[in-house]
Amino acid sequence: MTASDETTILYRPVGPEELELVRASGFTRWPPRLAGQPIFYPVTNEQYATEIAERWNVKDSGYGAVTRFRVRSSFMSRYAIQKVGGAHHTEWWIPADELEALNDNIVGKIEVVREFAA
Repeated sequence: MTASDETTILYRPVGPEELELVRASGFTRWPPRLAGQPIFYPVTNEQYATEIAERWNVKDSGYGAVTRFRVRSSFMSRYAIQKVGGAHHTEWWIPADELEALNDNIVGKIEVVREFAA
């Protein structure tokens, strides 16, 4: 692998509606943010994504999933990792108007790696 095709692994906890939109894209793109959602928040590790999916998505909708996807590291290098709680509560803050550029830099498919239901 050369520096030009190195990737960064990102995780995102999702509920059923967002997962259906990802599925409709062929597991290749994230849907546009809704009004009042100015930031797309992928997280840096599966543990944190699992906590959110299991505790919040299941509570809100009865279902939560953890997704994993790869993005070109050259693209992700423009974003600082934000620590928002405990040591493993780390995430990137991608402005909504940059989400299409992030989508264009996904390498491979968005995968569902864990699922939880009420």
